[in-house]
Amino acid sequence: MILEKTKKFRMNFISREKHLRLTNVSSIIVVQKLYEILFQYAISKEKEAKLKKFIDLVESHIKSKSAAPFSMPISELAFLDEGLEELKLLNWMEIPVSIFEIEIDGPEDGEELEAELEKVLELLEEAMILKRKADSRQIYVYPLAMTRY
Repeated sequence: MILEKTKKFRMNFISREKHLRLTNVSSIIVVQKLYEILFQYAISKEKEAKLKKFIDLVESHIKSKSAAPFSMPISELAFLDEGLEELKLLNWMEIPVSIFEIEIDGPEDGEELEAELEKVLELLEEAMILKRKADSRQIYVYPLAMTRY
């Protein structure tokens, strides 16, 4: 991919959130243990479904071997109740994460926009620690003090 041909783009600041960040791990065994520990806090079918989705996201992240960390907004993990404290005891870190939306000159949607967005993200990944927010043009930008893994 030739980065010189990247279209003009803008990053619009959306907000800043507190996230819990997964420690540097590379083992699916950690995910299985995490599920065992947190399952006691899933006291309803709805909470159990949310927990399964959360565990699936962590597992997918570990398998992807991404350079960016795995994190989730604390507000999205509130269903864990006391389980949030368990995560902190397992060395999950509370960190500030900035959210930006990428605007690209030209395509409004579709495959062309997706291709241009991938070029922009590749360019930005050389300059900052970031992760794309699923199914959107938004990105999580992590503090510079964090170490890539």
